Amino acid sequence: MDGVGREEIDDDEVIRRDTSEFDRGLSFFDAIYGFAVTLLIVNVDLPEPEAWRDLGSLSNSGLGHQLSGVVLSFVVISALWRVNVRMTKGLTGLDGPMVFTNLVATGLVVLVPFTTDAISNPATADLALPTAFYALNIAGVALAQAAVYQRGRAVGLERRATSARENGMLLLAAAATPVVFLSSVPVAVTVGAGTAQLMWVSLVVLLPLTGGLAKRARGT
Repeated sequence: MDGVGREEIDDDEVIRRDTSEFDRGLSFFDAIYGFAVTLLIVNVDLPEPEAWRDLGSLSNSGLGHQLSGVVLSFVVISALWRVNVRMTKGLTGLDGPMVFTNLVATGLVVLVPFTTDAISNPATADLALPTAFYALNIAGVALAQAAVYQRGRAVGLERRATSARENGMLLLAAAATPVVFLSSVPVAVTVGAGTAQLMWVSLVVLLPLTGGLAKRARGT
């Protein structure tokens, strides 16, 4: 990787990988992702006793819609956690701005159960605003995670230096999630929440595709 434009950084300001402070920080961030996943089930309201008489009544209670929201956000948070693990794995340390930005990312992760409740509650699921807030929430996490790695690259904290081409492919892969979710916001407002949420399904194809391109770039 070209060293042109690389920012100088005081080594005393870096939490290095081989220190207990780094391990404690990583454990802290991991715990937040795990806590956010656990909180998802709290948003599921127990149906009234009458709803448990048969499957039809249980289905009409809105339980299925709430559980689908839990499954969606479980997958999303798990995917974001994996991104955070891979990102951290590729760094030799963290400096102050990187720790702060990662705190922003995990802070937004804590909000995911709240925004999940808004899109899965039968009373608000069809409204545009809950879908827009959820999309902004997830996009914010993804952007903050990408910013952490790009900061690490800028100050020479990559474990393996990447070329401009490699980094371009990594940015492309990192951009897929925020681009799709941010694009769904105006769709939710103008067309409808259901259509906007269908846009999120495109990530099933886009993420493996852009991830594969990034791996090929690193391999060459």
